[in-house]
Amino acid sequence: MNFIVFIIFGAIAGWLASIVMKTNASQGLMMDVIMGIIGAVVGGWLFNTFGQPGVTGFNVYSFVVAVVGASLVIWIGRMVMSKRA
Repeated sequence: MNFIVFIIFGAIAGWLASIVMKTNASQGLMMDVIMGIIGAVVGGWLFNTFGQPGVTGFNVYSFVVAVVGASLVIWIGRMVMSKRA
């Protein structure tokens, strides 16, 4: 996948995950991009672990995988941050 398209894909997935997890106001665009990219990797690994295909390209299924992964990353980040406080 083209690098620019991958960044845009990650940004949109991270932004949607931040809305789902209600962290949209507290994190910026750069954090959305980072969460989306990490989320795509985590979601792909998680789906592969359970026998489903991970990120397969620029399609709706891969977008769902990335959003699920980014939501999981945000949730784990919240748990870690709440333990510190």
